[in-house]
Amino acid sequence: MNYNKKTIEDIDLKGKKALVRGDFNVPLDGDKITDENRLKASLPTLNYLVDHGAKVVICSHLGKPKGKVDPKLSLAPVAKRLSELLGKEVVFAADDNVVGENAKRAVSKMEDGDIVMLENTRYREEETKNGDALSKDLASLVDIYVSDGFGTSHRAHSSTEGVTKFLDTAVAGFLINKELKFLGGAINNPDRPFVAILGGAKVSDKIGVINSLLDKVDTLIIGGGMAYTFLKAQGYTVGNSLLEEDRVSYAKEMLEKAKEKGVKLLLPVDNIVGETFSKDAKAVVTDDQNIPEGFMGMDIGPKTNEIFAEAIKDAKTVVWNGPMGVFEFEQFAGGTIAVAKAMAESDATTVIGGGDSAAAVNILGFGDKMTHISTGGGASLEFLEGKALPGIVALDDK
Repeated sequence: MNYNKKTIEDIDLKGKKALVRGDFNVPLDGDKITDENRLKASLPTLNYLVDHGAKVVICSHLGKPKGKVDPKLSLAPVAKRLSELLGKEVVFAADDNVVGENAKRAVSKMEDGDIVMLENTRYREEETKNGDALSKDLASLVDIYVSDGFGTSHRAHSSTEGVTKFLDTAVAGFLINKELKFLGGAINNPDRPFVAILGGAKVSDKIGVINSLLDKVDTLIIGGGMAYTFLKAQGYTVGNSLLEEDRVSYAKEMLEKAKEKGVKLLLPVDNIVGETFSKDAKAVVTDDQNIPEGFMGMDIGPKTNEIFAEAIKDAKTVVWNGPMGVFEFEQFAGGTIAVAKAMAESDATTVIGGGDSAAAVNILGFGDKMTHISTGGGASLEFLEGKALPGIVALDDK
């Protein structure tokens, strides 16, 4: 897949109407935005477009209204907050059908450097079906398309892929370009040794990723809930731990593949376990890989922390997706902290693949020590898997 895409810096913007597909799917409490990271991440692209005389029309989805109008999922609060962050009015076009009279009127009145925000694209059921009607409506408002929401680029929706069929120019904003540079660089042309760390609950979520990474990495580290299926595949007991019985033979295959490829596959050598899944569970460290009856694995153990940290220390490129344990419970956060700390202290290019690992790194205060934190959990996983992302494929090649 070609990741060398044209960006907003490669085209003339003056007087052009630009549809910016951002990712403003932010958590709301009433009409208060409780996490503004996605808004702040979009500012460089929006400011650049404004400074270069474009007329900026923003679109995004929010939540899952499933093709129906849901006032609780309106983008009105996002437009208001973006106005404050940009220091410039973002005109909100309140149209239940997204591209209605309000939107058309607002866009027709625009001067160079003005900004209009459309209503939640998922108010229209064509959005998630990639229906031409919405794609054409969106395209009818503008001259060019700017993709800047990596978190939705793995979905072929009207606002992420369909609209590009009806416009001559489709380019990347700064956010997408950064994702392509760091995630694409890590996967396609990494400085070696290249270490990938996978955690999180399920092997089944990461089957394609494990398989794909074993063709690319020097060391693959597996922790989190998915490690217990691998430990079971090696013949250890896992007690009441999270276990996908139907994936044990797959885990065996992957252990075999790693051996054939000469890839070091590191698994926990000790575990921190508890009798119940709760924040009050007493944390017990196992002597080895085996987890006794009546206990469940909740985190990697202290010996494992050291082994994983050592592998990270020697790396030149590290990609991490998924926590090492139940990091929301303080006594089971040690493994995730150890990995985050080792990455923060390393000289390697360090890329965090969105989702829970991004949240963990930010909560633990290591965010600014990482080279790149991806803004898309699902999208970054598919990227690591080597899948083509429709919202990226649709952009103009350099």
